[in-house]
Amino acid sequence: MQLLIKQKVFSLTDTYDVYDSSGNPRYYVKAEFFTIGHRIHVYDMNGNELGTINQKILTFMPAFDIEIYGKYYGRVVKRFTMFKPKYDVDYNGWRIEGDFMGWDYDVYDGSLAVMHIRKELFRWGDTYVIDIVNPEEELMGLMLVIAIDAANCSNGN
Repeated sequence: MQLLIKQKVFSLTDTYDVYDSSGNPRYYVKAEFFTIGHRIHVYDMNGNELGTINQKILTFMPAFDIEIYGKYYGRVVKRFTMFKPKYDVDYNGWRIEGDFMGWDYDVYDGSLAVMHIRKELFRWGDTYVIDIVNPEEELMGLMLVIAIDAANCSNGN
């Protein structure tokens, strides 16, 4: 299963549209405007809120809590590294490995691949493609990608 996440360029907040591999809208993502730190909401196409990503303030490195259907599922914290981006992930038992430039990530559950995330270059606005092994983990994968993007943006990237 594949999802395409496209950032809306002319928006006052982080706003994304999410499509399936056939180009059908699946989700939309919108950040709050007047908050300290990021507070990002994920909605289905009927306007039902599915989850939130909340930045923890007063932390040395960017840290984000992920809630789905009002339940806390975990946290993503960007580590301090010199070159290769790394994340401490306490989320669904998953771990993340990224490439040198931080544009491609693989997500694992133990030694099993859960999904591959890649950022498409030379696009107007951030565009990500997520290849998800298990379609039941679609929303969890989407929430993780949005949290990683927020961590990168919070660090000035």
